[in-house]
Amino acid sequence: MVKYILFDCDNTLVLSERLAFEACTELTNEVLKAYNVDKAFTVHELLTDYVGMNFRGMLVKMQEIYKFTMPQAELDKYVGTEVDRVVAKLLEKAVPCEGAPEQVERIKQEGKIPMAVVSTSAKPRVIASLVKTGMGNGRYWSDDPAFSAAPTLDPPSSKPDPAIYLHACKVLGVKPEDCVAVEDSKSGATAAMRAGIPCIGYVGVYGLEDGEEKMKQMEQVLSEQCKCKVIMRNWSEFPECMKTVEAAAQL
Repeated sequence: MVKYILFDCDNTLVLSERLAFEACTELTNEVLKAYNVDKAFTVHELLTDYVGMNFRGMLVKMQEIYKFTMPQAELDKYVGTEVDRVVAKLLEKAVPCEGAPEQVERIKQEGKIPMAVVSTSAKPRVIASLVKTGMGNGRYWSDDPAFSAAPTLDPPSSKPDPAIYLHACKVLGVKPEDCVAVEDSKSGATAAMRAGIPCIGYVGVYGLEDGEEKMKQMEQVLSEQCKCKVIMRNWSEFPECMKTVEAAAQL
């Protein structure tokens, strides 16, 4: 019996990644210019290369790739600026992934399995996404509506590191193998896999933004590389996906 459902937020519950990357692409390019890096990202490039990572993780990775060093205080300042810009964008324009609010409501009405949100993104960003899409209601989630890697972990970490999932399970008092995660990205599904949490891979967002071919590609990545137990194209499939995961756990 599944004891907890752990949802990713960005592009899983809420169509927020592109909005967030719109807000942070300009800031990213400001950073690179300040450090004399001859690179300017488009929104699509940044989204493709860094989807599933938080902004702190992105800046750390870019320092490795482009060979520059940023003082910790300056890194913290840029992270704070990015959060403010993204939150403003989400509160203005965020919409839910089709069918996600209905499934969250159904699960709550059934009253069998509690739910939590486990995200790499900064907590204000997660809360803004949930509030704007009508899923910020505290009755849906654990006492704290979201576990966020950005302010919670010391040192801060980003998926595919499983640390935020392991932390959430510890706080919730459940074993990873007794949970189910729902993830859309390779980094997120990898984090769930490394934590030992069975994962449902959601690929519906790729059909919306990049077409059938990209959706099929991500199905393969999440199934073969990330070992997702089942792939979900639309949230209407969630009840059957849960049955598949539960059946596999009993074998």
